[in-house]
Amino acid sequence: QVQLVESGGGLVQAGGSLRLSCRASGSGFSINVMGWHRQAPGKQRELVATITLGGSTNYADSVKGRFAISRDNVKNTVYLQMNSLKPEDTAVYYCAARIRRGVYSAYEDYWGQGTQVTVSS
Repeated sequence: QVQLVESGGGLVQAGGSLRLSCRASGSGFSINVMGWHRQAPGKQRELVATITLGGSTNYADSVKGRFAISRDNVKNTVYLQMNSLKPEDTAVYYCAARIRRGVYSAYEDYWGQGTQVTVSS
């Protein structure tokens, strides 16, 4: 069984920084794209950033220049460095990964349980 486990959320003042981590655990799987999404109260879940196996990245316009996504393919871990945080970044952040369990299996989307990020003004 493959699980995504997030860590690193918390409470920070506006202008501060946080680093989120998400590790995929299990055996016999391979990961393609990894990414982060977020959901604020009363809003739909939105894409924050993605990173491919080769390291190509994509960001939501609202976080460009402030957030940086990276991954360690040996550790099956994706990171999200969040700088210059704003109150509007407050949300539950979810890790996601496109994973297949065996070379003959199709890729499926896996999600973490979410970690709360709260930015105070």
